[in-house]
Amino acid sequence: MDAEVQENAYKASDLVAQDIDAYLEQHQHKSLLRFITCGSVDDGKSTLIGRLLYDSKLIFEDQLAALEADSKRMGTQGQNIDFALLVDGLAAEREQGITIDVAYRFFATDKRKFIVADTPGHEQYTRNMVTGASTADLAVILIDARKGVLTQTRRHSYLVRLIGIRHVVLAVNKMDLIGYDQARYNAIVENYRQFAASIGIETFLSIPLSGLAGDNIASRSANTPWYAGPTLIEHLETVELDVVADQAKPFTMPVQWVNRPNLDFRGFSGLIATGVARVGDAVRVVPSGKTSTLSRIVTLDGDLPEAVAGQSVTLCLADEIDCSRGDVLAKADAPPQVADQFEATLVWMADEPLLPGRPYWLKLGTQTVTANVQPPKYQVNVNSLEHVAAKTLELNAIGVVNLSTDRNIAFEPYEANRDLGGFILIDKLTNATVAAGMLHFALRRSQNIHPQALDVTREGHAALKNQTPAVLWFTGLSGAGKSTIANLVEKKLHRMNRHTFLLDGDNVRHGLNKDLGFTDTDRVENIRRVGEVAKLMTDAGLIVITAFISPFRAERQMVRDMMAPGEFLEVFIDTPLAEAERRDVKGLYKKARAGQLKHFTGIDSPYEPPEHPEIHIDTTGMTPEAAADLIVDKLVSAL
Repeated sequence: MDAEVQENAYKASDLVAQDIDAYLEQHQHKSLLRFITCGSVDDGKSTLIGRLLYDSKLIFEDQLAALEADSKRMGTQGQNIDFALLVDGLAAEREQGITIDVAYRFFATDKRKFIVADTPGHEQYTRNMVTGASTADLAVILIDARKGVLTQTRRHSYLVRLIGIRHVVLAVNKMDLIGYDQARYNAIVENYRQFAASIGIETFLSIPLSGLAGDNIASRSANTPWYAGPTLIEHLETVELDVVADQAKPFTMPVQWVNRPNLDFRGFSGLIATGVARVGDAVRVVPSGKTSTLSRIVTLDGDLPEAVAGQSVTLCLADEIDCSRGDVLAKADAPPQVADQFEATLVWMADEPLLPGRPYWLKLGTQTVTANVQPPKYQVNVNSLEHVAAKTLELNAIGVVNLSTDRNIAFEPYEANRDLGGFILIDKLTNATVAAGMLHFALRRSQNIHPQALDVTREGHAALKNQTPAVLWFTGLSGAGKSTIANLVEKKLHRMNRHTFLLDGDNVRHGLNKDLGFTDTDRVENIRRVGEVAKLMTDAGLIVITAFISPFRAERQMVRDMMAPGEFLEVFIDTPLAEAERRDVKGLYKKARAGQLKHFTGIDSPYEPPEHPEIHIDTTGMTPEAAADLIVDKLVSAL
C-alpha cells in the first residue's frame, strides 16, 4: 500500500483517538451508498470486497491482525493476502463448500459509508441477486479479463437494468493475469458496450483493476498508465446517490401510520419517497383525491420548515380530512396515478410455481391489497433476452403479466418511482414472499370500466325472498358424496320454501367451465369463476349450494373473502382416500391408478383438507340423509 493511501487510511483512527465525539458526529452525517457486486462465478467478487474492506482500514483491528497472521502462516506477504478472508460469510463458503445467498458488509471511508451486497453468480440464485439489488444505488459488474463477457455477465446486467439501478461500474478484474494488456481491456469494454446498449444501459464506467494486487481500487496503478479515470473507491465516494435524484421529483410520501397521541394532534408518519415537502405546500391524499395544506413537519429533533426524500417525518395537515395507512400524500398538482389493473414484470421467488388466478397479497409501499395474476404474456430468457411462451412462472423465472387488484391503488411506473412502482406478492396462507414485481403502466380498461349503481340492493332481493343469503361450500375428494348430500340438502330447503340454487362441479364443467382442464392452474380458475357466480347469486338473495372438490385452501379462502361476513359456510365431506377409491362410482380412481387420467386429486394432485370448517361430515359414520339433516340444522341456526 503506498504512503498516500496509508496516510489517508489512518486519518479516521487518529480522529477517534483525539476526539471520539467529533468522530461520531462526522461519521453520523456521512452519506450512505448501497451497492452490489455481481458477475460470473470466480470472477473475484469476494477478493474485491475483501480488498475494499482492507484498503478502507475502517475495520476491526483484530480482523486485520488475524489477516496478517494468516498471511505469515501461509508464507505470503503483501499483495498475496487472501482478502476474501475478511468477508466472514464468504470464508464460510470455502469451509462448508456452499454458496451463501447474499452476503452484506459495511465499511466506510473519510467521505462516505457503504453497504455492499455480494450476490451469487449462479443462475439458480437469481432471486437472491434481485433481493440484493432491490435497494442498491450502484452495481459493480465484474468481468474476468481472461474470459471477457460471459452469459452470467449479460444475465446480471439485464437484472441490474430491470431493477432500475442507474449507476453501473464495469470492473475488468484480474488485469494482472493478462499483463495489464490495454488492447484486451479495450476489446472487453467495447463488447460490453454493444450489449449494454441493446438492453438500455446507456452509460457505465469501466475500470481496469486487480482485486488481489489492488490495482485502481484505492489508488491509481502504475501498471495501467493508459487509464486516466477514477479509482473504484474514488468513484464510490463521489457518485450521485439515488436519493439526490429523487429530491428533484414531485413530492410523494406513503403513509406508514397515523400518529394521534391526543385530541389536539393528528399527524401522518412515513418516509418521504420523492421530492420536497414544505410547510404551506398544497397536498393531495391519493387515492381519495382530498386536498389540504401542510401545517407542520414534525421530527424527534423538532419541527422543520421543509423535508426531503429519504427523511422520515410526521406531516400535519391544515384540514381534518380522511387519510390512513396505505394512502399516499403527494403534491396537489402532480399526484401519482390510480388504477386497479396493470402490466408488470414478475421475478418469481417461490419453489411452488405461479398459479394464475390465485389471489395473493400485493404489497406496494404501505399499501396491501389482494391481487390476481393472469397467465404470463411471455417469459424472458435472461441469457438470450428471447421472449418465450409460458403458462406459469417457476422459481427464478422472469415474466411479463397482467394483474388486477381488488381496489384502486396509488402507483407510478417503476422506472419513474421505485417506491410506488415496486411491489412484492405474498402467499395468503403461508405469508411467504413469492415474487417481486415492477409495474409498467395501468391497463386502459381499468380507466374505462366503472361500477354501475343499482337501485334494487342485495338486501332488497333477500327481503323479497324472506331469507338471508348464504353459500354452503361442499368440499372433499372425488367420490366422497358431495353431490349426493348437496342434492338432499337442496330438496330439504326447497320443502322449507327456501330459494336455493345448486352448482355442481360436473354440471358447471359442461357449460361455464367447459374450456378448463384439470391442471392446478385450471382448478384455480374453475373455483374463481364458480365463486364469482356464487357471489352474484347471493346478491340475488339466494342460498347457494356448491359441490366441488376445490382441492386448495387458498381458493376456498378466496371465495370466502368474496362473501359478506357469516354468509360462507365450508362443509367438509370427509371421506378417507381408501374409502372413496373403494366406492369409485364413476371409475375415475381406476383410470388414475392406471395412468390414464392425469392430475387426479388424491392420486397425483394434492388435496388440502379444511382446517376449520363450519360443518364437518364424516361419511364413514353417517348416512347421506343424516348428514343432510345436520347441515340444514346448522344452516338454519347460523342464519
